[in-house]
Amino acid sequence: ANFSEQVVESFPSDISTGIYYGWACVGNGDVHKMVLSIGWNPFYKNIKKSVETHIIHTFKEDFYGEILSIVITGYIRPEKNFDSVEALISAIQEDIEEAKRQLDLPEHLKLKEDNFFHLPEGKIVNNH
Repeated sequence: ANFSEQVVESFPSDISTGIYYGWACVGNGDVHKMVLSIGWNPFYKNIKKSVETHIIHTFKEDFYGEILSIVITGYIRPEKNFDSVEALISAIQEDIEEAKRQLDLPEHLKLKEDNFFHLPEGKIVNNH
């Protein structure tokens, strides 16, 4: 799930590029573990900074147009380039496993239940 350019531009400018982990919620659905990439994805030679969320969950259908709420709880590694798509896929799998381990720790697990994810219906946050 990729954030729009407008959302990416609103991220704090001093946040380091790299791979993060945390919690994500689509619409008013359940909260799931996630891995987040912030940067230029050098393997794909992106010219615009992107924020891409990989929700560690299999959804039954697409959720285009839904609001994606995230809480970043930790940092895994800096952004880097890869020699092959296979090396990139391997690193992504390692990032997912690290995120799962970290998010099972009590200090991260408690954030899954944060009120941030349980806003009243129709409430607008940060103009969204």
